[in-house]
Amino acid sequence: MIKAQGLRKDFKIYRKQPGFVGSLKSLFYRSYETKNAVKPFDVEIERGQMVGLLGPNGAGKTTLMKMFTGIIVPSAGNLLVMGHTPFKRERIFQKRIALVMGQKSQLWWDLPAMDSFQLLRRYYEIEENQFKIRVAELSHLLEVEDILKVHVRKLSLGERMKVELMSCLLHQPEMIFLDEPTIGLDLIAQKNIRDFLIYYHQQNHATIILTSHYMADIEALCSRLILLIGGKKRFDDSIKKFDGILGHNKMVSFSFTNPVSQSVPFISPFNPKWNPKRTKVELSIPEEKLRELSQKILRELPVSDFNTEKMPIERVMKSLLENPHLLKD
Repeated sequence: MIKAQGLRKDFKIYRKQPGFVGSLKSLFYRSYETKNAVKPFDVEIERGQMVGLLGPNGAGKTTLMKMFTGIIVPSAGNLLVMGHTPFKRERIFQKRIALVMGQKSQLWWDLPAMDSFQLLRRYYEIEENQFKIRVAELSHLLEVEDILKVHVRKLSLGERMKVELMSCLLHQPEMIFLDEPTIGLDLIAQKNIRDFLIYYHQQNHATIILTSHYMADIEALCSRLILLIGGKKRFDDSIKKFDGILGHNKMVSFSFTNPVSQSVPFISPFNPKWNPKRTKVELSIPEEKLRELSQKILRELPVSDFNTEKMPIERVMKSLLENPHLLKD
């Protein structure tokens, strides 16, 4: 579905000095610099996969999505999406893909969603009976039957994201690009969107590429994760292998009935920043040492409660951003 080789995108950025003098100078001389938004990037994505693009702000995720969908032209490299060159914007290609950007709306702000749907029906040349069936099915699944005739600007953020999703699925695209579809939503709205996407993928087997800052989105939806840092691909494999980058550790939190008055030598290696004056400590413990160390803490310290879980993906991500040397080039 997607094959990229040496894909790269550079942007020319204008730097202006502040103030009136800076503005005056810019009339005669402009200073530019080149930003490598996406460095040589290779990837192959098969039909039916759900792939997560992960990375910090400015990593190149949205730029990559815009190249995949033909919004911007690559600076170098080769890119084919379903056999098409995206930036040629062939009509047949545009009818096979969909893009939802959580921070931008494709619906008319001052019209009800249904009016925009009717416009999209004509653009994508959807037969009227099929259009009615799809609107009924999608609105039922997303629980938005009652708001399709309400002006988009009067909808809540969660409601707007649901009708945005509807608008991109009316023509039954084979490939769906979702750029932060749950941004700004509350936990319940995020889960509703995720549940819908899981169901839709199971029923239609569409290929879905997703970017998100919410690790719960990636964990719930994607079987494969691509990590971008500074425009460069640093990881491309399964979620399970990503979890194991820092080793097979468990996160264990202990609560004490009262502060421990002094540092504890057998705790410090697993949390060097632990303040013994606090009544709670979180430790990252290798699985092979978990039982022994937990028993020692329970036996020698005034533990009132404890909890254990696998290393959350958020912690893995944070550790990798702080210590990029942990990733192999």
